[in-house]
Amino acid sequence: MLGVLGIILSLGLLMFLAYRGINVLVLAPVMALLAVLIGGDAHLLLPTYTQVFMKELGGYLLRFFPLFMLGAIFGKLMDDSGSAKSIAHWIVTKVGKEHAILAIVLSCGILTYGGVSLFVVAFAVYPIGAALFREIGMPKRFIPGAIALGSFTFTMTAFPGTPAIQNAIPAPFFGTNTFAAPGLGTIGGLIMMILGTLWLHTRAKRAMAVGEGYGQHANEGLVTDDTTHGPSFLVALLPILLVIGLNALFVYVVFPNMDASYLADPKYGATKLSAVAGLWSIIVALVIAILFIVVVHWNRWKNVIESLNAGTMGSLLPIFNTASEVGYGNVIASLPAFLVVKNAVLGISENPLVSKAVAVNVLAGITGSASGGMSIALSTLGAKYLELATAAGINPELLHRVAVMSSGCFDSLPHNGAVITLLGICRLTHRQSYFDIFMVSVVIPLSALVTVITLGTMFGSF
Repeated sequence: MLGVLGIILSLGLLMFLAYRGINVLVLAPVMALLAVLIGGDAHLLLPTYTQVFMKELGGYLLRFFPLFMLGAIFGKLMDDSGSAKSIAHWIVTKVGKEHAILAIVLSCGILTYGGVSLFVVAFAVYPIGAALFREIGMPKRFIPGAIALGSFTFTMTAFPGTPAIQNAIPAPFFGTNTFAAPGLGTIGGLIMMILGTLWLHTRAKRAMAVGEGYGQHANEGLVTDDTTHGPSFLVALLPILLVIGLNALFVYVVFPNMDASYLADPKYGATKLSAVAGLWSIIVALVIAILFIVVVHWNRWKNVIESLNAGTMGSLLPIFNTASEVGYGNVIASLPAFLVVKNAVLGISENPLVSKAVAVNVLAGITGSASGGMSIALSTLGAKYLELATAAGINPELLHRVAVMSSGCFDSLPHNGAVITLLGICRLTHRQSYFDIFMVSVVIPLSALVTVITLGTMFGSF
């Protein structure tokens, strides 16, 4: 009983102190060892830290560092080349002022679906959105919700093939790829996009109808958007099309026709092609897209080496934060008391899809991280869920899609780093804008998740 209380206290403090701004790199190992200490195993503190926490942290880095690094470089190059702003500006122009919210959602959606970091997207789209909202008199407080909807909902967890790290994490556990359950993913993504846009549009129109305008906002920090020297929309869009298209090409054509028998060698981890093909495909697609951006925009670079270095360095904190959370989760899973927690989670429902959805949502909410929460859940319970799903005749692709969509619901609670950063970029507060962020990135994604689980249970994966 004391061990379970230790786990609960550790999780509670992790969430509270992370919200208070303490870095996860420090917080995760301390909270993990606190659970060990309360469980009565003080003599195991050092071996738990070096042999469990650090081992699992290092394993996560080995597996996913290329994706974090290449994704950050790609996003930085899209930003510095002017491509991100060109795409956003073109969409806003074509969609029209009367559909300002839809324009922002589509701009963010296209960029993030192509692999551009949501932070880069927020910085690129916000000035355009703010100028548009101010011009038509739409309340500024709806901008964060629109950016959130387009950046970390349907393109992060649902649409097939998205290169978001969240969509790659389940691949090694289930032997799947980023296009897993494409039909269900598309349905779930459309539910998020359509209902989220309708929610924001209806709310904004009602606010304007009672006389609320853009509002007075001092020190907005807006910069004048100069797209006259940026690339054309088509040229700006090509790298994104390359990422999506090449990812599919390598997943379905190139790698399946390779002789990968050498992977059985212990030197290469004694694994199978299905366990690595999904990750390989994204890596190759991002590398080619990065080279394409560098060459095509050669005359636009102020200092391409500086952009590459900035992108590389920008990947370090996110991956180490997530890896630390994975280390924390595996320490908790190694405790004897975790068996009680594990049985409670698995006993939530006889349907492993429901049980897994609850587990991933809870852990994503506690950690404030979609990738962190899902990584903890899969590293501790992934093998068990695969076993249960196999016994129930559930396609691993459905497991993949449900896991990814589950990670993108409770992760967006107020302490989420992306939410805090987004509000900071828009210079708004939780009180002003969080309710709409909550609706479009927590409540509506939950409804999409329930729909996908229901359809998957009834008709299987498609």
